[in-house]
Amino acid sequence: MSRKPKLERFQENVSAKYQIYNSIFMTLPFDGISNTGALLPLFSDVCAEGYELDKNPTQIVEKFFERYVNHNKTRAEKNNLLFRFIQYIERQVVLFDAVEDAAFPIVNNMDGRGTLRNLKEEAEEKDKIDDLKEHLKRFKVRPVLTAHPTQFYPGQVLGIITDLSEAIKKDDLLTIKKLLAQLGKTPFFKKKKPTPYDEAVSLIWYLQNVFYHSASKIYDYIQKNIFDDEEVENQVIDLGFWPGGDRDGNPFVTTEITLKVADRLRNTILINYYRDIRKLKRRLTFKGVEQRLERLEHMLYNNVFYQKEDGMLSLAEFEAELKSIRNVVVSDHQSLFVTELDDVINKVKLFGYHFAMLDIRQDSRVHQGVFENIVDTMKNRGEALFSIDYANASEAEKIKVLTHIDASVEADYFDNEITNATISSIYAMKTIQERNGERGANRYIISNNQSALHVMEAFTMLRLCDWKALNVDVSPLFETVPDLQAAQAVMRTLYTNEAYAAHLKRRGNKQYIMLGFSDGTKDGGYLMANWSIFKAKEELTAISREFGIKVIFFDGRGGPPARGGGKTHQFYASLGNTIEDEEIQLTIQGQTISSNFGTLDSCQYNLEQLLSSGISNEIFSGAKPEFSEADKKTMETLASVSYDTYVAFKKHPRFLTYLERMSTLKYYAKTNIGSRPSKRSQSKEFNFSDLRAIPFVGSWSQLKQNVPGFYGVGTALEHMEKNGQFEAVEQLYKNSSFFRTLLANSMMSLTKSFFKLTAYMKDNEEFGEFWSLIFEEFNRTKRMLLQLTGYKTLMENEQAGKASIHAREKIVLPLLTIQQYALRKIHELQKDENTDEKELEVYEKMVTRSLFGNINASRNSA
Repeated sequence: MSRKPKLERFQENVSAKYQIYNSIFMTLPFDGISNTGALLPLFSDVCAEGYELDKNPTQIVEKFFERYVNHNKTRAEKNNLLFRFIQYIERQVVLFDAVEDAAFPIVNNMDGRGTLRNLKEEAEEKDKIDDLKEHLKRFKVRPVLTAHPTQFYPGQVLGIITDLSEAIKKDDLLTIKKLLAQLGKTPFFKKKKPTPYDEAVSLIWYLQNVFYHSASKIYDYIQKNIFDDEEVENQVIDLGFWPGGDRDGNPFVTTEITLKVADRLRNTILINYYRDIRKLKRRLTFKGVEQRLERLEHMLYNNVFYQKEDGMLSLAEFEAELKSIRNVVVSDHQSLFVTELDDVINKVKLFGYHFAMLDIRQDSRVHQGVFENIVDTMKNRGEALFSIDYANASEAEKIKVLTHIDASVEADYFDNEITNATISSIYAMKTIQERNGERGANRYIISNNQSALHVMEAFTMLRLCDWKALNVDVSPLFETVPDLQAAQAVMRTLYTNEAYAAHLKRRGNKQYIMLGFSDGTKDGGYLMANWSIFKAKEELTAISREFGIKVIFFDGRGGPPARGGGKTHQFYASLGNTIEDEEIQLTIQGQTISSNFGTLDSCQYNLEQLLSSGISNEIFSGAKPEFSEADKKTMETLASVSYDTYVAFKKHPRFLTYLERMSTLKYYAKTNIGSRPSKRSQSKEFNFSDLRAIPFVGSWSQLKQNVPGFYGVGTALEHMEKNGQFEAVEQLYKNSSFFRTLLANSMMSLTKSFFKLTAYMKDNEEFGEFWSLIFEEFNRTKRMLLQLTGYKTLMENEQAGKASIHAREKIVLPLLTIQQYALRKIHELQKDENTDEKELEVYEKMVTRSLFGNINASRNSA
């Protein structure tokens, strides 16, 4: 580990190397236009120069054509060159990713702050090693991989990034050159949408090649270095999985796909065990061991490749056999290669026959219709579930009859497609548990949960599926600000319900509650969303402790700060003792998977950071609340002012039309990046409530305005300043690491904004005033954050992170320029009654194609 400052390590190992390899890449001959590689740097210079002179994207592109492109070239030929630029820039982003991945262990201190080694040393120094052990016996981290469409790289490109990173680590110039040539010829654009199964297969690659090794390495370290080889009953790291089980707004997830994904997960983990057993067999060639390993090898081989269940041991038997072999190695063979054997035993303990826990998720609005259909259908069959008119009963009456229901249904009772699919998905969970074990699928999540009735209806559907000893946890997902505020009352109703309380008792008195950052921010703005979630966690912790329930929070986080991303481990380290933290569970989405968990080094480092944040909050924080009453009052005021500001902005008459006409929002659906639709309802009408958080946040990001990450923050801080309360804000900033982390992530959003790109909009007759409103709030927030932190520039304390952002922004500036140029052309053509539809199609394609590199370049947002 170099002792040079982090920024210097970044510049030497990322920036400098990227320049070298990029210069090689730019000379490779793989396109139909000569000199594309030579022309792109010139175009980049024209872009930078043009924005400095306050030129708009059209003027910049036309200036470039005038200066460097033959005047005899047709418009089609010029557009073709722009498409070639897009292709080159996409690949430059890939190259930068690969260089940054290769340098990860050099730029980041793998034994430094937040790592397990550092945690152990701190515990020993403070005489808290026993406390650390006790905590590790029950503390868990569960990253849940989701296929939400924020990752634009197809699988083959991810493979090239991996191989390129390895070649760069070795400075293998010949291989690098070949891989760059391969990259140049590999298509990025997906001609058709992936199915949910395709998405699952893509993410299982990370489980198989990265998490399998990194998670077990961490577990091995804990067992050997913290517990001195004593067996640790707790898994410490669980893996979760959503593709194939997440039905929320995705009509393409079927029961067949759910079962197929569960089979794929099982098959993949067995393949990994098979490979490890083969490796062990080459080392444990001893009497009383070799033949037993051979039997396990054949058992796994027959199951994986011939689908033969005969002779397949149960998970408990498999683990017992491995431990029995270990006893022989220890007693008869001087513990030779026992470390390698322990690693396999630990993997079996971590991943079972399921590999990752497949969650099932559906929207409460769907459940409501399904449940009413169940009631009507059963009544028509002469098997009425209730004596009351359910559809017209009050919520209290409905909960009362749901509490005492005793009946069962089958999927084929129902002709209604959604009802049939919902009931089938529950029966699928039973099937998965029988095959993969209970951990294979044991959580049902209710999106858009607004009431106790929403939980009780889902809970009742599970019970109706002939599942008396219910081995499933029911998890409400509270997302919007009003839902978060109502969460405590919802849980009180459930905790006092006799049927639900009895169910919780059978499940060890644990209640999983999911909280959604993405829709919270979309609904209430950045500060209010984060503060509402913090308060909801405090209230839900208090109510759960009151009833003797251990609440476990599951955070639906996206990649960018606007969707709950940013420096997530800092959030968990800043919670204080008023929030339950026995487990950290969070979604890992899209480019966050490849950027934070895409390599063995980055995966191990970031898993350790999450583990460390939860543990240090409990062991080293001094068990004090994160907020004093005075600080809480200040935070409340800031969140309230910010919320009012954001809601007023959202209600602006130009808000929806600006997004629809001036951003890339409607082009997300054309990118074929994800299986699910870009909005929840299929209506053609543009409706804010139907809009998913990903295209919403992504559209602001493509505009380089990043509104969801800062809007309202500046006004709130300025409000305190004008009212002579800025000293209270300074005190809050000094006292609260939660608040400091919030503002640091907001600063990241500001750093990634570039208003010169869209400055031409201020002169637009329809949208000029609206654009200026955003720009004013950007400047206000920047000014107030610098004043509060005492920094001279944004992200002054994170120079390496800032350098990474600036390097990426420089790469994609020409891409953003092309995108805005194309959008302006579309607006022009749409005003012309004699528009050439084919020409319009070309520019729309240009906008869609330019989405890819811009999103991928933002991978350092998490």
